[in-house]
Amino acid sequence: MGENGSGKSTLVEAIAVAAGLNAEGGSRHFQFATRPTESSLGGSLRLGRAPGKERTSFFLRAESYYNVATEIEDRGLDLAPYGGVSPHERSHGQSFLDLLTHRFGPRGLYLLDEPEAALSTNGQLAALARIQELTVQGSQFLIATHSPILLALPGARILEIGDDGGLHTVAYDDALPVRATRDFLADPDRILRHLLG
Repeated sequence: MGENGSGKSTLVEAIAVAAGLNAEGGSRHFQFATRPTESSLGGSLRLGRAPGKERTSFFLRAESYYNVATEIEDRGLDLAPYGGVSPHERSHGQSFLDLLTHRFGPRGLYLLDEPEAALSTNGQLAALARIQELTVQGSQFLIATHSPILLALPGARILEIGDDGGLHTVAYDDALPVRATRDFLADPDRILRHLLG
């Protein structure tokens, strides 16, 4: 996690590219480019993995999932891994949850860039439960997020990209989205008076 512009999406994208995943989202066998804008950082990274651990992988970018959904339709792919319907036939959040439920499986590597952008509070809770279920089944997730709900994943290691550009491990209670949300919910009137003068 980190503030807007801190580089968390760039870092997750670079790791996805280094893992051979499509920069706009998708898997290793799902390569396309609507408008190549990815950083060159992915070409400079070398990833280390345990042999034979990952059975499947996917990179989910909230901002370009529409392009992935269009590519799924254009290729006439089997829709079972996407909930049995085109992601365009469901809401943005529903299609994200369909992906987590039907496409993501045990012993996978999943990189998610701000998935909460499409999800309601209840949707984030459903996503958290599914992510926990998959981690128990041997999957690994790397998630760039601003969501206090997703940061609460049991056993998660929370890394913050600081003002100095460095990665720092932080406790859940010290994570900026958690602190800011708690402050707001504790006294919204005070925060609004301060913000709105």
